[in-house]
Parts: sequence; C-alpha cells; structure tokens
Amino acid sequence: MALLRRGDRDDQLDVFSRFDRMFDEWTRALPFGRAGSGWWPGSEDMIRVDEYKEGDTLVIRADLPGVDPDQDIDLDIVNGMLRLRAERRSEEDRESGGYLRRELRYGSFARTLPLPEGVTESDISASYKDGILEIRVPMPKPEPAQEPKRISIARG
Repeated sequence: MALLRRGDRDDQLDVFSRFDRMFDEWTRALPFGRAGSGWWPGSEDMIRVDEYKEGDTLVIRADLPGVDPDQDIDLDIVNGMLRLRAERRSEEDRESGGYLRRELRYGSFARTLPLPEGVTESDISASYKDGILEIRVPMPKPEPAQEPKRISIARG
C-alpha cells in the first residue's frame, strides 16, 4: 500500500476506481460469465455503487431497492473505510411455487469503500429515496504547505 501513497487521497481513490473498472472489464471478457452472474464466490453479494465528486463533497450512491433503510441498512466507519451492509428480506416463501425464472436476490449484501483521510462519522450524511442510498462525505481541506525551516549546524 505504501507504493500507492504518492499524491493526495483523490489520486488514491482514482487508482482504486481504475482497478475496479479493469477488473469488471476482465470478468466480462471471460467465456463463463461476468461478476454478478454467480460464477465468482461472493460476487452476487456486492452492493453496486456510483462514486463521484461534487465540488468539495464525495458522493456515493448505492443501489439498494426493496430494503427498509431504518431496519435493513447499516453504515459504519472502520479504520478509514466506509462499511455498508444491507439485507433484502423475502416477503413470502415460495419454495413450492413453480418458478420459471428466479433472479431477484434476497439476503445480505455488503461493500467497503475507502474514505478520505480525516473524515469522521459526524461529517457523513446519508439519505434514501427510490431505492438509492446517497452518502455525502465532505472532503477535508488540505493543510497548507509549510515553508522550509533552516536548521543551523553547530561547529564542534
């Protein structure tokens, strides 16, 4: 991770976004499917997000239709990471029903995303509307660069 620490935090987030895109493109090119089709362990359980900057705010929009935000969504900050967990509950058990196709997913879903350095839980706001959870994170202002200080050398 130390190799990625060159530049500011925005550069790091951009690097991770590029890795996500490269991985998605790679999995789509595979002959046996793509992420989300069930071939990769845990790929079905990842929450899909859009992440972008709006002025001095990082905006994360998570696709979570069919969940109750008061009961089924948990947001936590752990070691500088935003951890999002949700659960979509099945309204009715239809195991004996004659399904022709069953594509709706139920169960637990999760996603962990890096946060800018210095962000605390009190800085973050979240809202839920029409199946989209929107998380807004103000980007901390960078500290001004300090002028170099000359150190005198004692003669001995």
